[in-house]
Amino acid sequence: MGTISLSELISRIDEIPIFPQTVSNILKLVEDPRTNIRDIENEILKDQGFTTKVLKLANSAYFGVSRQIKTVSQATTLLGFQAIRSMVLASSVGKVLSAELLGYALEREALWKQSQICAITARVIAKKVKFPQPDQAYTAGLLKDIGKIILDHYLNEQFQKIMDQINEGNKAFLEIEEETLGFNHCQVGAKIAEKWKLPEDLVEAIAYHHQPDKALLNLKLVAITHIADGLVMMMGLHIGSDGLAYNFSDSAMELLNLDETILSEIISEVADLISDDTMYIA
Repeated sequence: MGTISLSELISRIDEIPIFPQTVSNILKLVEDPRTNIRDIENEILKDQGFTTKVLKLANSAYFGVSRQIKTVSQATTLLGFQAIRSMVLASSVGKVLSAELLGYALEREALWKQSQICAITARVIAKKVKFPQPDQAYTAGLLKDIGKIILDHYLNEQFQKIMDQINEGNKAFLEIEEETLGFNHCQVGAKIAEKWKLPEDLVEAIAYHHQPDKALLNLKLVAITHIADGLVMMMGLHIGSDGLAYNFSDSAMELLNLDETILSEIISEVADLISDDTMYIA
């Protein structure tokens, strides 16, 4: 395959699963100020498998609810609309994210697990720095690498070139992607998020999670996603070939008022949460 432009790549992506109708409806409802809890419950209950996944996530340790949640309306009341949105997305993107990525040296389901751990880490950071939308941070962490799936699927043979350069170990993964392809997985991910009609600040977090200094809309959300990504790399969790060298942005650390002590606290908190066996819900 010859070189392909970013716009050509995106135009080819008809196979990317646009969300099932139920998910699209829920995402619209969550953004509509006129929506009430009953509306969301009715929509989720249309799909039994989906209802089960949402309730399982709602009861997992990292949402921190002390009593058991038995109904969707209870989950919505206790956790709020944004949490429901992040659970709905987590329940529906699992299939996409659990593919095997040969180019990124990630085994089947490894990116899905890494994405869930990053989502949890982003939410922990958000709460630690008192970011007002921790569930937005969760969603950004979950979807930040969605572009890897597409690049790996459509441009697999190009990845041998990228891998050869990675093994020489002189350049960052993002830089090699751009030199080889003319664009990177962050840009592809952002285009997919736009296609899925996700909010602009989520699109931005996906686009700039490796380059938080470029953020304009929601600097803190991008900084949280960037730091969460780095912490997951540092913890050595399903890192793949692009996780072998990671540097935090100084400005992201300053913006969130983080230091090494606080990062250590976050890592230990995340480690406790991911020992919870309910977390991998694909």
